[in-house]
Amino acid sequence: MRISLDWLKTLISTDKPASEIGALLTGSGLEVESLEELESIPGGLRGLVLGTVLTCERHPDADKLSLTTVDVGDDTPRQIVCGAPNVAAGQRVVVALEGAMLYPAQGEPFKIKKSKIRGAASEGMICAEDEIGLGTSHAGIMVLETELPNGTPAAEYFGLGSDTVYEIGLTPNRADAASHYGVARELRALLRQPCRLPDTSAFQAPASAAVNVGVVIEDEVACPRYAGLLLENVQVGPSPEWLQRRLRSIGLSPINNVVDVTNFVLHELGQPLHAFDADQITGGQIRVKRAEAGEKFVTLDGLERSLKAEDLVIADANGTPMALAGVFGGKTSGVSEATTRVFLESAYFGPAAVRRTSQTHQLKTDASFRFERGTDPNMVLVALQRAALLLEEVAGATVAAPIVDEYPAPVQPATVRLRLPRVERLVGQYIAPERIRQILTDLDIEITEENLDEGDQATWLLTVPPHKVDVTREADIIEEILRIYGYNNVALRPHNSASFLAKFPNPDPEVTRIKIASLLSGQGFSEILTNSLTNSQYFDKEGEADAALVRILNYNSVDLNAMRPTLLHSGLEIIRHNINRRQRDLKLYEFGKVYSQSEGGKYQEKNKLVIYLTGNAAGETWQHKSEKAAYHDLAGAVQQVLTALGFGGAASQPVQHPYLAGGLTLLVHNQPVAHLGAVSASVLKRLDVTQPVWYAELDWDALSKKYKPTLVARELPKFPEVRRDLSVVVDSSVTFDQLRQIAQRTEKKLLQSMNVFDVYAGENLGAGKKSYSVSFTLQDFTQTLSEQAIDQVMQRLIAQFEKQAGAVIRR
Repeated sequence: MRISLDWLKTLISTDKPASEIGALLTGSGLEVESLEELESIPGGLRGLVLGTVLTCERHPDADKLSLTTVDVGDDTPRQIVCGAPNVAAGQRVVVALEGAMLYPAQGEPFKIKKSKIRGAASEGMICAEDEIGLGTSHAGIMVLETELPNGTPAAEYFGLGSDTVYEIGLTPNRADAASHYGVARELRALLRQPCRLPDTSAFQAPASAAVNVGVVIEDEVACPRYAGLLLENVQVGPSPEWLQRRLRSIGLSPINNVVDVTNFVLHELGQPLHAFDADQITGGQIRVKRAEAGEKFVTLDGLERSLKAEDLVIADANGTPMALAGVFGGKTSGVSEATTRVFLESAYFGPAAVRRTSQTHQLKTDASFRFERGTDPNMVLVALQRAALLLEEVAGATVAAPIVDEYPAPVQPATVRLRLPRVERLVGQYIAPERIRQILTDLDIEITEENLDEGDQATWLLTVPPHKVDVTREADIIEEILRIYGYNNVALRPHNSASFLAKFPNPDPEVTRIKIASLLSGQGFSEILTNSLTNSQYFDKEGEADAALVRILNYNSVDLNAMRPTLLHSGLEIIRHNINRRQRDLKLYEFGKVYSQSEGGKYQEKNKLVIYLTGNAAGETWQHKSEKAAYHDLAGAVQQVLTALGFGGAASQPVQHPYLAGGLTLLVHNQPVAHLGAVSASVLKRLDVTQPVWYAELDWDALSKKYKPTLVARELPKFPEVRRDLSVVVDSSVTFDQLRQIAQRTEKKLLQSMNVFDVYAGENLGAGKKSYSVSFTLQDFTQTLSEQAIDQVMQRLIAQFEKQAGAVIRR
């Protein structure tokens, strides 16, 4: 939001420098992101003053030059060589002093320097209007009629002033400051200076009229107040220079005097207005109503839009829409050069209704920006009267009828109780009640009752004006007090303390996440961050909607109309994007949330860690050929994550996941914590991914909840470990994980690790059989293992493999 300091000073008097005002606004919550100096003409006539030509003689060495002495307010007159044919003694002129930069109407800027012209010293320049950018004439120097003393800045004589424009980063809760008057109100409290509304006392309207425009509000919730005024004899044309200059200073382009006045009042008072061509209002009646579903409407930008049943429109007596309420006008009812009668609208629309229409039709206007955040219902008539007076001035308009003001249920101010001891507790510093009273008064917050019976706490009952839409609670009042009191005025105590100490989780989930992210990044994986919004078509099957899907009601794009129930599809979009750009070897991971809806209508949010592998597992080198990423590459990465979290011995079972074709589900304490395998061909086809993808999905909530970062240290073993190998023939359905679990149950003391180093299946074994070559590492931390002890362990393992897995040991 852009605010002109020159414009601001018409509403509040201050001599503070622009930078100091900017610092005050930033400190109160209206962050000034930048300051821009604006000048009426380039250079602002800096270095140019008024002077008097004392003497004028012909230059001794040039027929067309004059040698003059000019009084510019200094102790000593200056000698200036001038080439103008009309220069003469006694003239009041504009003089550019040494060092001044001139910006001519045509050509490049140049700097005035002390010089010699045909042997005569020249200490400045007597200026023509085109030489300083004030016109195009070069017939001679400018001759002035003025009583101002010599040395007066030329900018003062010509009425040229510079302006400072603030770019304010307005937060959504500060709708009260979305105008010059709103900022002036803020400065009133900060500077303790009175601010003033524009004077509308000259406004007069006839007590009655033969013809007027009637107003009917059919939806009082979406439009609590609607006012309008009929104007006649309107002459549509260009706006005067002062009005155009005001609008340009805040980045708006002038259109015509009627539209410019509505824009001017909007940015001055924060109240949006709309001007209708009164002759286009069929039946002489305004109806504020909901649109008909599918109804067509052409807006001012020339686009035909299909309206929704929830759109609030301004319609004529026949119900034909003329404007989207609070958002955008219609093409046929707008003001044109032929317009002579104008109906001026000033209304208070409900924020929800305007926001819904603005989002649905993707229309963001200055009016919708303010209505969506909440405007002041008490400003409706003030803005209407202000605009009418301006249109009388700039367009010759006359007020043809009384103001129509439909306000069936006036908006009531909020009532808040303020406990004065609570102010000190939340602010952290005592603020005297007199200062609190002063701040509240300056913010238009009225103290309606004091010293309420609240025990030992002094309590005030406050009435908050409607324009402060975000101030509804005691904490909001205290925030308002602190903003004006000044955050920098709250002193830090030598020993800070708090009345509440949060119980921080142990371990810190963010620390755990960073630990695992560093682990995966160290293995060559790249972290990605994808959108939480996704396309519902990924999950709806054959036209049947997925009941568990969380859908967005006011989505901006059909491709982003639901909350993702899984991270897989958004990750596959990233993979597709890279493959299409010849980046085929990818190792990716992501921490993110997934969303679902239960049968009871409750929403659920869960955290997941997902890992993707596609293309080659490693690049080709002179030592090794490139190899395609395989399931075991993915499983190795998952196992390292589980081990780092203290879950190295996870059990497994065949995968149970709707988007995976084969793989494993890993369990910790009989609870599934990870699914890993190949993404099914149907999913890849739907996402247009042209190569296989390995995918793992870990339940981050469950893993981080069970994770205990306690470190257990033990002495390095003094006694050697022993390795023994077995070749075990089992049915094809038996997994290595089943064998591992049998071994761990059989020998819990001496068995340290177990590894498969070869898998074989062939005709020699018979149909439906496979052979695992397995190594076992045995170790006793108290003594050296004897051959007898080793053999006993191996015999027990063999017996259990044969009994529980139907294994045959190959001798």
